[in-house]
Amino acid sequence: MEAVQTQTAAGGQGTGLPLDDRKALEDLAAAHAALGEQIGRRIVGQRQVVELMLTSLLANGHSLLVGVPGLAKTLLVSTLAEALDLQFARIQFTPDLMPADITGTEVLAEDKSTGERSFRFVPGPVFTQVLLADEINRSPPKTQAALLQSMQERQVTAGGRTHALPAPYLVFATQNPIEQEGTYPLPEAELDRFMFFIGVDYPDAAEEARVVQSTTAAATTTVSKVLGPERLLAAQALVRRVPVTDAVVEYAVRLARASRPGEPGASERVREMVAWGAGPRASQFLILGGKARALLSGRAVVSAEDVRALARPVLRHRVLTNFRAEVAGVSSLDIVEHLLETVKP
Repeated sequence: MEAVQTQTAAGGQGTGLPLDDRKALEDLAAAHAALGEQIGRRIVGQRQVVELMLTSLLANGHSLLVGVPGLAKTLLVSTLAEALDLQFARIQFTPDLMPADITGTEVLAEDKSTGERSFRFVPGPVFTQVLLADEINRSPPKTQAALLQSMQERQVTAGGRTHALPAPYLVFATQNPIEQEGTYPLPEAELDRFMFFIGVDYPDAAEEARVVQSTTAAATTTVSKVLGPERLLAAQALVRRVPVTDAVVEYAVRLARASRPGEPGASERVREMVAWGAGPRASQFLILGGKARALLSGRAVVSAEDVRALARPVLRHRVLTNFRAEVAGVSSLDIVEHLLETVKP
C-alpha cells in the first residue's frame, strides 16, 4: 500500500503517518469490517448506533444510550464486549443501589493462621473493562456520582486507597426517555463525562421482521473474537497520533463556543433559548471522535466533515435549554441543528 498522506485543509498542512502507523491503519480497517460482521450476527440494523459506539470506544470515551425498552441496548453492549474479548459487567441501577454496590467496599477479614484482623477491599462490578450501567437514571445522584471518578480517572478510591481499573475501561449507560416516574435526572457533571449521547430508534419494518424471525428461532448465534484488549489499547493510542490541522481544531472550538449564550457573537436564538452551553470537553471530544471516525473510515486525517458528523451526539447533552425553549418546544438537538446551519467550517 502506498503511503497514506493526509489531505490539505484550509489553515494547515497535514503530514503522513509513519510506516508502522500506516500498517496499523490497515489492520484497524480490517478489524472494523470484521467487528461489523460479528455484531451483525446478533444485532439487526442499528448501524449508526454501532458506528458511534465503536468510535467512542476507539477514542476511549464513554457513551449514553437513550431509547425505549426492547431495542436491544443491553444485548448490543454485551455483544460488543464479547466481540472485542473484553471483560463485561452489568449493573442494574435501582433506587436502593448504594455507591459501595458499584465501587466495592472494605470488609473485616481474619487471618486464620495468626488470628490477626484487617480490612480488605472487595472490588465491585466497576472493576471490569466494559461496564453497562443499565437504566442509570433510576438511582439517586449520590449513587450515580460513584461513577464519576472511574469515568474520568479510570480509578476508584476507597478506604483512603486508590485502586486502578483494568485497561481499557469503557462505560456504556442506558436510559429510558419515556418513563420518568421514579427516575432522577443525571447531573450535568456526569452527563459531561459521556462522550456521546446516542439515540437508539425503532427498527424499520423489514428489520423488525428479521428481529422477530431470529429471536423466535431455536438456533443460537455465536460471536467470534476480533481484537482483544492489547490491540484495542494500541488502536486507542493510534487515535492520539492522528494529525489534525489548525483549521479543523479551530472549527471544533467555534462550534462549541457558539452554543454558549454569553459568548460574544452568539446567535440571537442561542441567547434566547440556551441557559448553558457546551464546555471545553465538547471541543476535545469533537476532535478525538473525529480522529477515531477518520481511522474507522480508513483515513489518516481529520476533516471538518468528521467534526460535523459527530456534533449531534457530542453536543446535544451538553446544551442546556431554558424555560423559554421548553415553552416553545425547542430541544437541545434543535439548537445543535441551528449551530450546524450557522457555524460553517
